[in-house]
Amino acid sequence: MTTLGSLGLDALVDVLKAAGEPTRMRLLALLSAGDLTVTDLTEILGQSQPRISRHLKLLAEVALIDRYQEGAWAYFRLRQEGRRVALVRELLAAAAPGDAILARDSTRLAALKKARSEKAQAYFSRNAAEWDELRRLHVSEGDVETALKTMVGDEPVDSLLDLGTGTGRILQLFEGLYRRGIGVDASRDMLAVARSNLDRAGITKASIRHGDIFNLPLDGRSFDLVTIHQVLHFLEDPEAAITEAARMLVPGGRLVIIDFAPHGLEYLRNEHAHARLGFAHQTMTDWLQKAGLMLEKTTDLAPEGGEEGKLTVTIWLARDQRAADVADLPRQRLQAGGI
Repeated sequence: MTTLGSLGLDALVDVLKAAGEPTRMRLLALLSAGDLTVTDLTEILGQSQPRISRHLKLLAEVALIDRYQEGAWAYFRLRQEGRRVALVRELLAAAAPGDAILARDSTRLAALKKARSEKAQAYFSRNAAEWDELRRLHVSEGDVETALKTMVGDEPVDSLLDLGTGTGRILQLFEGLYRRGIGVDASRDMLAVARSNLDRAGITKASIRHGDIFNLPLDGRSFDLVTIHQVLHFLEDPEAAITEAARMLVPGGRLVIIDFAPHGLEYLRNEHAHARLGFAHQTMTDWLQKAGLMLEKTTDLAPEGGEEGKLTVTIWLARDQRAADVADLPRQRLQAGGI
C-alpha cells in the first residue's frame, strides 16, 4: 500500500482516527459517490442532524471532505485529490463488497438519487417544449458536439470548468478528458437536472456548484479548460463573463465558447430572454484579446442550404497568453541580442 508511505506519521494517524469510526467511514463511502447535504446523509444513515454535522466537521478538519454553500444548503463530497484522500479510497476499496451496513446505505443512496432525478426530470419536462423549439433553429446538437470535440482534441486535461452548465452535458461529453470537473450555474433547478444526469451517468469526478458567472466562487488560475456553452446570448454583459472566465485559466489554459453567430430573429428577445442576437467574429476576438486571450480556432456550423430563419452556431477556441509569452522569451531575447 504505497499511499501509507507517502504520509508523515502525524498525518497518517489523523486520517486513521478520522476514518476509524463506523459512522464516519459510512459517510466517506457515501460522499465518494457525489454531492450530498446533511439532510441527505441524515435520511440515509437514520441519525440526528447534530450527530451527522459533528462527524462531518471532524472529517473536514483533516481535509478529507469539501464543503460548499448553495443558498441555504451546504453540500459535502469526498475531496478529489491529495494523499490523505488516496489513503481513504484504499480503505474504502478494502471493505467487503457484501457488507450489510454499507450495502443498505448504498440502497438508500440509490433511492434518494432516484427521487432527486424524478424531481429534476419534472422541471426538465415543463421546459422541454421551449428547448425543443430552440434546438430546431440550428444544426443538431450531435453535429455541434462532434465539432467541439474535434476542436478541443483528445489530450487529457487536469481540470475542466463548465460555466452555465445547464444539464451538465459538457461535463458528460468530456468525461474521459478531465481528471477533475466543475459545473457552475445560477439556476438551482438546472443544478438539480445536472446532478441527476451526472448520477445517472455514474460520473463522480465532476461536481456542480451554484454561482454567479460574473463573480465565480472559485480560485483563479485553477483550470486548464473552461467552456461557455450557449450562455453568453442570455447575458447583458457577455464581455465581463469572458473576463471572469479568463481569470479561471492556468497559464496557457484554453477557453471554448459555443454560441450563435449574428442573426435577426428578434422574437427570441421577448419569448426566450435572449439579450444578444449572436456575436460577430471581430467582436468576440476583441473581447478575448482584452481578457488576455488569443483566438486560435473558429468554426461556423451553418444550417444546411443556408435556410432562412435558421441560426449558425459558432465555436471559438482561445488560449491564455501567459504561457505563450514565456515560450517566446528566448526567441525574443535572441532577436534583441540579449543572449
